[in-house]
Amino acid sequence: MLKILDHLEEWLITFLMGGATLIVFVAVLHRYAAGWAIPGVQDWLLSLNLTWAQELTIIMFVWMAKFGAAYGVRTGIHVGVDVAINRMRPGLRDKFIIFGLAAGALFTGVIAWMGGRFVWENGAHYGILNVLGVNVSDLIEGPTTPDLEWPTWLVYSAIPLGSGLMCFRFLQVLASFIRTGDLPHHDHGHVDGLDENDEPAVAPVYSEAGEIDPYGLRDNLHPDEAKKNTGDQK
Repeated sequence: MLKILDHLEEWLITFLMGGATLIVFVAVLHRYAAGWAIPGVQDWLLSLNLTWAQELTIIMFVWMAKFGAAYGVRTGIHVGVDVAINRMRPGLRDKFIIFGLAAGALFTGVIAWMGGRFVWENGAHYGILNVLGVNVSDLIEGPTTPDLEWPTWLVYSAIPLGSGLMCFRFLQVLASFIRTGDLPHHDHGHVDGLDENDEPAVAPVYSEAGEIDPYGLRDNLHPDEAKKNTGDQK
């Protein structure tokens, strides 16, 4: 079940990032191409209304940021200042880490609860009850976005959903740390698909003595293998 949630989280972030990038690219291309005096093409481009593109990309980036923050907790990619924590003795260090994770879960949990109340009062109660067929004549429908005219409670739902998932990730990391003593860690220098034990893709440069020269410069006139052979002969 957790693997399904992990995949859904990654797919959602990927879709939002890729979709927002594509929409921005199309909108910018449309803006410049509409200024070209090409008969027929210019009139067709001017007839296209892309004023909604900026609003949609903002919404998508907000959702991406909220769910990306939860992904960051799960994978350990958030930046943290842990110099003092790492200098503590192991027992005290573990207590501070547990306290920090619990505080993160508490904070994001409160944000999720308050965000949920805000979304509910901002029109979610009207939309949900209306779909369920309940009489909503006494309820306020709630505002809509300027360009897309979407209910704003749908947009603001990123707050309780993203913060709630982030709270769950804090609790997940906390439970894993108490059980194993390990924290998720992301190596920013690691490249997927590249084994650290693999040989370098580029052959090293050898000195005249046949030894690897870390400061040597390669050129097309003196292949490294020739340098090595020359050094061996000497």
